[in-house]
Parts: sequence; C-alpha cells; structure tokens
Amino acid sequence: MKVISLIDNQQNPQRKDLQAEHGLSLCIFTSDQQILFDSGVSGIFRSNAQRLNIDLAQVSLAVLSHHHYDHGGGLRTFFASNTRAKVYLRSSSTEQFYLHLFGLFKRPIGLDATLLQDYPERFCFTDVYSEIAPDVFIITKIDKRHPSPRGNRCLFVHTGRSSQPDDFEHELILVVRENGQLVVFTGCSHHGILNMLDAVLERFPGQTIKAVFGGFHLIDNPPFDSMAGSKQEVEELGRAILKYPIEKIYTGHCTGAKAYQVLSNVMGEKMQYLATGCRVEI
Repeated sequence: MKVISLIDNQQNPQRKDLQAEHGLSLCIFTSDQQILFDSGVSGIFRSNAQRLNIDLAQVSLAVLSHHHYDHGGGLRTFFASNTRAKVYLRSSSTEQFYLHLFGLFKRPIGLDATLLQDYPERFCFTDVYSEIAPDVFIITKIDKRHPSPRGNRCLFVHTGRSSQPDDFEHELILVVRENGQLVVFTGCSHHGILNMLDAVLERFPGQTIKAVFGGFHLIDNPPFDSMAGSKQEVEELGRAILKYPIEKIYTGHCTGAKAYQVLSNVMGEKMQYLATGCRVEI
C-alpha cells in the first residue's frame, strides 16, 4: 500500500512546488484500488496531485471523514476531475457547523450544502459498519470511553437561533486491510484518537494496526495554532497511544505543530509528520 499526502497544513521543504492549506487530503493506493480520503479546503489538492503525477480520474472511490469544509471543501473540484467515483460519508441533518472563538467570532465550517444537491448521485451515505469495497471498511460506532479532544469546545451546530456542541455523529473511520494488515485513517479524530482506536480493535479483535493516518485535533484555536490541553495531558495521550498494537503513526493537520512536538518527545520514531507531498510505502 502507498499513501500520499495531497494536502496538509505544512509544506514539505523538499517539495516547495506544492501548496499547503489548513486541510487534509490523502490518496491511498492498494493493489486494486485508488482511494481519495478527504479533499482539503479548496481545489489545491488537484494541482498538487498533478505535480505528484497522480491522476484523480483513476480514483475508484472516495471517503469523507466528516462534514467540515477543511476535509470536503475540494469535492466540487474532485467531481470535475472524476466522473465515476462514489463518495462515502455519514449522513447529517444539517451543514450548519460553526467555529466559535472567544464568544465573539463565529465562522461556518460545514460543507457547501449545494454540493449535495448538485451531485446527489455521487454520494453514498452510510451510518453502519460497512465493507464498501473488498477489504475497505467504514466504522461508524465509536464509543466515548476516553475524553474527547479539548479543541472540540470551539465547534458547534446551529439550529435556528440556538447552538449546541457538535457531537460529531457525522464522523467515521476508514480501515483498509491489505495482506492481512490493517491501516487506519481517522481524519480529525474529533471523537478522540483513543476512542477511535478502540472502535477499530473491537471490530478487528486481536489484530495489529500496521499504521494510523490522521490528525488528533489537539489545536485549540486554529488561527493561532494554540495547543488544546496542557503539556502534561498531551504527554499522557502519547503514552496511552503507545500501549496500543500500532506499528507506526503518521499525523499532521489538526494535531498542530506544538502538540506534535510534545507527542514526538514521548513517542519518538513511532510517529512521523505527514506534510503535503509526503509519500509512505507500507
């Protein structure tokens, strides 16, 4: 399996021809599938893909981790490049998702609702455990045994004039199995990375996870890249992750640069930053 980062917050210093943005998009190559996981904020992921010699028209299926613009903002661009691949996602009764900062600033962060209206035939909604292609699985049942990321406290759903904290029932986990090994894709891990790992291991008991790709949402206020939680809490999270049967972790995006450094000091070579343009062979 090969995973290439089409979009991340950080630019790869070895690929200055690629653009970065506050978003996530990965292209996954298996022995018989080319999968797009998220599409970043804009169409930049497509221009990066072209420079990386990746043909988006060959994508066989796409998966949207959750209904936020920094993961699904590029879908219209994707549809212009690929006329056949279905996009698998969870259903949501609204796209009125908002970021609240300091009780003063509110910014919409949901998907473009007209996209769902313009391309209804391209979306496949799934809210139960599903094998969407041979050895490609979506997990939707994620129990909350461990605390959710503190950064979630800025994220809300609006209903009329009222708002309430986002429960992230629009989030899913993608698991790809190849040669009997599991590779996990978590998007932003709004449910909490430990809860998501528990969900995977409950569905695939006794198995080792070859690799995990995704952010851990340890950014508090994205514009300032501040760290949600204390240094001690982030260190404890790193030690907890190390107890899981995982060989390698590739993270970035909403983990944030500050939290990544703290985690790196705890987890060492087991964790690697996945900047824009990075390529991983599994």
